[in-house]
Amino acid sequence: MILTVTLNAALDITYQVPALTPHASHRVTEVTERPGGKGLNVARVLAALGHDVTVTGLAGGDTGRTLRNRLAHEPRVTDTLLPVAGATRRTIAVVDATTGDTTQLNEPGPQVSPAEWAAFQSAYEELLRDASAVALCGSLPPGVPVGAYAVLVRAARAAKIPVLLDTSGEPLRRGVAARPDIVKPNSDELAELTGSHEPVQATRDARRRGAHTVVASLGAEGLLAVTPDGTWQATPPSRVRGNPTGAGDSAVAGLLSGLVEALPWPERLARSIALSAATVASPVAGEFDAAAYEELLGRVVVTGAESAA
Repeated sequence: MILTVTLNAALDITYQVPALTPHASHRVTEVTERPGGKGLNVARVLAALGHDVTVTGLAGGDTGRTLRNRLAHEPRVTDTLLPVAGATRRTIAVVDATTGDTTQLNEPGPQVSPAEWAAFQSAYEELLRDASAVALCGSLPPGVPVGAYAVLVRAARAAKIPVLLDTSGEPLRRGVAARPDIVKPNSDELAELTGSHEPVQATRDARRRGAHTVVASLGAEGLLAVTPDGTWQATPPSRVRGNPTGAGDSAVAGLLSGLVEALPWPERLARSIALSAATVASPVAGEFDAAAYEELLGRVVVTGAESAA
């Protein structure tokens, strides 16, 4: 099974409005609620691709109970979230039907105690025994040490389990130093990590800081992957209009599924791009438009080459 870690889980609430106007009252035409947080979005996409997934992390309060009740109905997803005393956060996405633009409001996460964090580390190490790969995703809630992902990366490496890290800021900087197999920053996160705004240079610098492979999200320009096997760039065939929430998480699911299936890098990147674009075409984070995915997959352009032996 694939293991995903979401330390700052959320209940994702999406409002559809005809048009979003500042300082005005709005009539919501549609409301959806889904289990959220980056790792849970990754898990749902992996499950839709046919993989068995175990989700772990932290959840608490009424919102946490609602989230876990909804997870119970997700096929191929096993819930091993640990309960905490604090309340799981909500994220609110307001989608403007006229423009397709999304406004995101993210609540803070629960305060996590040292005892809760220690209990999670023990549970995580047990789960690694049955994992084929692990994804560490998203922000850290209050109380969790800033070096938490570095600790979890080292535990996965000690267990010889491939680990992908998708976070930002200081948790990313410390996590990269622990030598994860893959990191997936966006262009802003990569620039903050390395100090460089030139994608190829910044991606190579991130590898020198410890990451085995760096796959950088470059927005409309797609994905840039610098790996021990070569360097590739994957470009989407066209711009997709819709809700971008969760698109990066779908890209992570593409990378992780490609890893466990031992696909060549060009195929992994094409899958990631197609999933990301198909998620934009879907109205809800953590889901992708299956028809759009199949149509886009054959039109993704991947350029680059393997490294010389």
